[in-house]
Amino acid sequence: MLSTLGNVGVYSLLLLSWFLVCVWGRPATFVQDFQITWSESHIRQIDQGRAIQLILDQNSGCGFASKSKYMFGRVSMKIKLIPGDSAGTVTAFYMNSDTDTVRDELDFEFLGNRSGEPYTVQTNIYAHGKGDREQRVNLWFDPSADFHTYTILWNHRHIVFYVDDFPIRVYKNSEGKGIAYPRMQAMGVYSTLWEADNWATRGGLEKIDWSKAPFYAYYKDFDIEGCPVPGPANCASNQSNWWEGAAYQALNAIEARRYRWVRLNHMIYDYCRDNSRFPVTPPECHAGI
Repeated sequence: MLSTLGNVGVYSLLLLSWFLVCVWGRPATFVQDFQITWSESHIRQIDQGRAIQLILDQNSGCGFASKSKYMFGRVSMKIKLIPGDSAGTVTAFYMNSDTDTVRDELDFEFLGNRSGEPYTVQTNIYAHGKGDREQRVNLWFDPSADFHTYTILWNHRHIVFYVDDFPIRVYKNSEGKGIAYPRMQAMGVYSTLWEADNWATRGGLEKIDWSKAPFYAYYKDFDIEGCPVPGPANCASNQSNWWEGAAYQALNAIEARRYRWVRLNHMIYDYCRDNSRFPVTPPECHAGI
């Protein structure tokens, strides 16, 4: 067959094969790209591995991680959070370089609530070991009633956290101004369900009610598109990767309106405005979107 294609055809096939290996990581099932890292008895596969259930009880929480690390790209999962009284619980979905001293990390943390109160999502960013960049948004829907999509887009220009199609946070690459940006270390994809009632709900005032246990969170549609590490050496710097395209260099007009709406109506904490912690506003807070 190859002999009938000619040099151009062979080159095209090889280029396509390289592209698929370089940037494609969308698993058909949980076990294809992920592994359980904590308390295997508390993670159950559903629908032949196309979805999973995470369990928290008085014995243990649980967690899982991707089998590979990635440089740049997009990671998303559909999650249905703990219903009812979930105070003191944290369901986390994040990327982490898994390095002890100079950590890069991009966090979604869903903070449990008392029944009837809104769910809060906390985001945080670690770049070159520096974190303390928390922002909190009250979700404008019940995230335990159905699955919603939570996405991290990470390219050379910026990092964007999405809830469904609504960007809730943007962190610009401002290295030219001396501000750290995660671009030197690959990161794995992680998720955990655990007890954190010393801080998670109203600063630790609301404690977990173990009479409501076990607590369940559900995940499906695991989607990783990025440059696997180890993998092709020039993948991460390839400006032809779709997530480096013009459409992903800045929020479009609709996204910008949605971003402003979230920030105006649903943001409840922003480290950039916390003068007690930061008497001088951190420089990245002036970067805009």
